Amino acid sequence: MKEARLYRTATAGHVDCFLCEFRCHIADGKRGVCGVRENMGGTLYTLIYGRLIAEHIDPIEKKPLFHFQPGSTSYSIATVGCNFRCLHCQNSEISQMPREQKRILGEEVSAEEVVSEAVETGCSSVSYTYTEPTIFFEYAYDVAVLAREKGLKNVFVTNGYMTPECLDEMKGLLDAANVDVKSFSEQFYKKVCGATLAPVLKAVERMRSLGIWVEITTLVIPGMNDGDDELKAIAKWIAGTDKTMPWHISAFHPAYKLHDLPPTPRETITRARDIGIAEGLRYVYTGNIPGEKGESTFCHKCGKLLVERYGFAVKKNLLKESACPFCGAFIDGVDL
Repeated sequence: MKEARLYRTATAGHVDCFLCEFRCHIADGKRGVCGVRENMGGTLYTLIYGRLIAEHIDPIEKKPLFHFQPGSTSYSIATVGCNFRCLHCQNSEISQMPREQKRILGEEVSAEEVVSEAVETGCSSVSYTYTEPTIFFEYAYDVAVLAREKGLKNVFVTNGYMTPECLDEMKGLLDAANVDVKSFSEQFYKKVCGATLAPVLKAVERMRSLGIWVEITTLVIPGMNDGDDELKAIAKWIAGTDKTMPWHISAFHPAYKLHDLPPTPRETITRARDIGIAEGLRYVYTGNIPGEKGESTFCHKCGKLLVERYGFAVKKNLLKESACPFCGAFIDGVDL
């Protein structure tokens, strides 16, 4: 256990946590929505500090980040727990463990050990992923500080429900984030995720203002968020925020509590990509359907193929100092 950050004492033994936008008011002996932060006698503790449930070396494209150090590897870590309750969660066994199994597992690994492993294995970054990195903020912060000292970059793969206070704490440490914009419907967020949409959109905007490179992912679920109007609304919002933000449109596969739904048809993903391009987005990608044209990066000016991908593998990268070698157009991103 470690004392949490981003909380304050309140009345009658309660504490107010302002790590994420649930802003839990937690009674003595109780935990927040995430299930991993507990009020013990008026002090809020994180129960997952340094307790890794997952530790892997991944291609950065798996996050997915396509305009951030393409072709590199990222040391990827997670603890148990999440502040969302998504019905389609691919990692529900670890994300929902504190709620559903009433236990917290994980191997004790220090921040120093994480960074040492990342350096020794030749990774260019550390990614905080698989569950929700916001809920293990204290640990992520300490790892990020050490990673930055060793020349590594830091990446969040997140639902975007952190508070402005949390993001401000990560200013200068967080280099990139892939943020799930799961739908453009408050009803969807409430029913499927147990959350709300508006804070996610505000978090993306704040990340951009802090100089964090952001890419957006939307998992398209048949019959739930695959309508043209909704996809157009997401694309229009991204374009209005920053048309250079890549949009990853991923196919759904049955999981967790949505096993009764079919996988997303290939044509739906292709249609969604067309919608994004029509709304003026520079970079729109398709995911979970290997072999699609939408896996690769094309120049937004001349249309030539620049980065060829298959799944998470980069087969060819023709970029020269972040520029198209054919027409000289600048291609947005980090360390391209």
